[in-house]
Amino acid sequence: MADKKKRKRSKDDQSEELPFKNILESDDAILDLLKSYIASAITAAASGTGAGGASSSSSKPLTLADLSLSSSCREVADLSLSSVQTAIETVIVQIARSILAGDGFSFSVPSRAASNQLYVPELDRIVLKDKSTLRPFASVSSVRKTTITTRILALIHQLCLRNIHVTKRDLFYTDVKLFQDQTQSDAVLDDVSCMLGCTRSSLNVIAAEKGVVVGRLIFSDNGDMIDCTKMGMGGKAIPPNIDRVGDMQSDAMFILLVEKDAAYMRLAEDRFYNRFPCIIVTAKGQPDVATRLFLRKMKMELKLPVLALVDSDPYGLKILSVYGCGSKNMSYDSANLTTPDIKWLGIRPSDLDKYKIPEQCRLPMTEQDIKTGKDMLEEDFVKKNPGWVEELNLMVKTKQKAEIQALSSFGFQYLSEVYLPLKLQQQDWL
Repeated sequence: MADKKKRKRSKDDQSEELPFKNILESDDAILDLLKSYIASAITAAASGTGAGGASSSSSKPLTLADLSLSSSCREVADLSLSSVQTAIETVIVQIARSILAGDGFSFSVPSRAASNQLYVPELDRIVLKDKSTLRPFASVSSVRKTTITTRILALIHQLCLRNIHVTKRDLFYTDVKLFQDQTQSDAVLDDVSCMLGCTRSSLNVIAAEKGVVVGRLIFSDNGDMIDCTKMGMGGKAIPPNIDRVGDMQSDAMFILLVEKDAAYMRLAEDRFYNRFPCIIVTAKGQPDVATRLFLRKMKMELKLPVLALVDSDPYGLKILSVYGCGSKNMSYDSANLTTPDIKWLGIRPSDLDKYKIPEQCRLPMTEQDIKTGKDMLEEDFVKKNPGWVEELNLMVKTKQKAEIQALSSFGFQYLSEVYLPLKLQQQDWL
């Protein structure tokens, strides 16, 4: 009898040690709040103009063609292999004619420089303007890059003829002596995609699997049905070729986008998606193309809100902005790679005091961190959201940052047991 009392007392003490657990409502009450929020969000999206360009007269999202911009911009499209093959052959024929006419050999390559980028508030994403640069063979400064461009075009043409996929690493190893470093072949691959006016996936060149997904999602992968509730703690690797993904089904209430693998593993092991029906996805750091495509596909097909859990530092917000507004490096394909209206759930700078994160778990920001934070405050996509501006200003002012794992100072399961449920209960996102 005494042992039972002691066990009960220790359990009560453990509960009391968890900050804010006492203000948590029941799971059913939180789920009712979420259902109410989702219903109102769907109604608002159907009747008004939402972020990412939902039109009041039509559910069809806005495109560049719908806008009258002062600058002309370019976007790429998904092309069939035969169309890519024809586009490559057209470029080569033009070059051959130029050489025969005595005008030399050069490529007209769309500029992906920062000065050629444009943030479009109506679309809430970064797009590429129409400026191009010449890449002549008869120039010491560009002869090597022109050669790499020619080699990449030849390799892509082979892939079209054979109808096979290769990874970016495979592509690099076809001519290591010429490419020297994979970053060089990767950069030219993006140039080629932009030149031909097609998405990178249309070139049949994919990145290695990186992102993973777990939770209340069923989808077909190349004809095989995958149930993401039965994939173990590690989850299902996100297919690098989005074309083979289809038939998405879910009873989830939201998608939880997680920056770090460690936080993802915690939530997956705790089966957080069963307590609060959701789909949990991570790219394990910097967003890769496959994860960005997969997230967008889930958002557009399942019509679920996306909540993001990232570190409280400038790079966490940068990662969130890549998912939402696109990266400058691949702005030419932002229409396919961005997910509209992602909510910033945490960890936010204001959470450090609100949740009483211990001082020893807060890290001092470096000079580079502070510079990155100030630079982000100058970005148009940040200025558009007053909540983001307020949080970033607080971060730069306090010069403190924190990782998601700082919550483990209250207990290994504090993230899934208290922090996230309380965030959902209070609908505390930006």
